[in-house]
Amino acid sequence: MLNRRRFLSISSLAGLFPTLSSWAVTSAPDPAPPGGPLVISTWRQPKANAAAQAVLDRDGRALEAVEAGVRVPEADPSDTSVGYGGLPDRDGRVTLDACIMDEKGNAGSVTFLEHIMHPISVARAVMEKTPHVMLSGEGALSFALAQGFKKENLLTKSSEAAWREWLKTAQYKPKVNIERHDTIGMLAIDSQGNLSGACTTSGLAYKMHGRVGDSPILGAGLFVDNEIGGACATGLGELVMRTCGSFLVVELMRQGRTPQQACEEAALRIVKKQDYKDVQVGFVAVNKQGEYGAFSIQTGFNFTLSQQKETRVIEARSYLK
Repeated sequence: MLNRRRFLSISSLAGLFPTLSSWAVTSAPDPAPPGGPLVISTWRQPKANAAAQAVLDRDGRALEAVEAGVRVPEADPSDTSVGYGGLPDRDGRVTLDACIMDEKGNAGSVTFLEHIMHPISVARAVMEKTPHVMLSGEGALSFALAQGFKKENLLTKSSEAAWREWLKTAQYKPKVNIERHDTIGMLAIDSQGNLSGACTTSGLAYKMHGRVGDSPILGAGLFVDNEIGGACATGLGELVMRTCGSFLVVELMRQGRTPQQACEEAALRIVKKQDYKDVQVGFVAVNKQGEYGAFSIQTGFNFTLSQQKETRVIEARSYLK
């Protein structure tokens, strides 16, 4: 029962806020306009960003943009960490990983895929033409061939020569920022304000046959939530998987962090738990409003941003100076 003291207390509040219900509605800020079109990718990727931007310029979906963008390094034989020309595993076999995610939360992924130049397009086919999210190994290859993808040799002469040189010592030690490039992760916002992301790699050079890193793992190498934003990771995938890095970045943005703050906190989670002195992990992120951020453990990580008809390669902040 509402006693007199309680009634007077409420009445006093009502005097201070005579239209309390109206105040509660109008106090929230107006929704910010979409932050696109925008493309952001890990490392120096002006050609990849240009391909993605071309899709956005004709009002294409962010999903189409990120697929078109990462297909560029996948087909570049001089890029030894993605697709065709990628350095092989210790058995001399090029194995590829990729994933893609759209604005509706749909996703597709392939792991341990051989002989197909564009694993990102196979991942999209998994998303759109199967009831599954991930296919792997021979199953992924069989599916790709059934979808009309061409089987071809991805081991270039230069990558094979590098592998044979490595065999002389067969010492396995991943290098920080090798060639200042690694996995390509890409995020885009289209003219409708929708987000999508893609991630593709040939993985660590001379890895154990069968090794899969973070790149095709949703929530590790890539995660997109169209209400909040998206994030992707690069570097030593084992460290990213142990912290669900990209999912963590997006969830931190959901809690109110800026993209920059979220990337920094996700990297620090790794630093607190792992021996990080000789390894690299980097994150890039963008929120629904088009704000972006990037952070890495080691110096030397950069990212490519295309926004408002301008493309820039930007050096990311880092934990170690």
